[in-house]
Amino acid sequence: MILAVAAVLYSASAFAQADKPPMVGDKPLVQVKPKGTKAAAATAAPAPKGKPQSIAARLQACLEIDDGTKDRLNCYDAVIPPAPKPKPAKAKGYADCRFFKEEDERLACFNGFAESIPKLPKS
Repeated sequence: MILAVAAVLYSASAFAQADKPPMVGDKPLVQVKPKGTKAAAATAAPAPKGKPQSIAARLQACLEIDDGTKDRLNCYDAVIPPAPKPKPAKAKGYADCRFFKEEDERLACFNGFAESIPKLPKS
């Protein structure tokens, strides 16, 4: 009799380990992923909790990084990834800065637009 109870309990535990994710009530259990390294966080523009930032706010956040450095350019490139063209014309907007092939030109272009954006109110 004890052997039969043990067999039933063992088979019940095997069925409980199906491929569905663990549940808490009627919702799946959320898996928390580890945060990135501090170096990656320093180059990316900080995002507020709750709502996503606008491109203008993320570009202005890059101004806090030392001017003329690769880190500031990496921050701008994280907001707007580069897509170089052979001979870009003068940039009409901040999105056109990604077309400059040379890093110095791209950095100067982003700096010009980011500095000319009016300061957004802190909310």
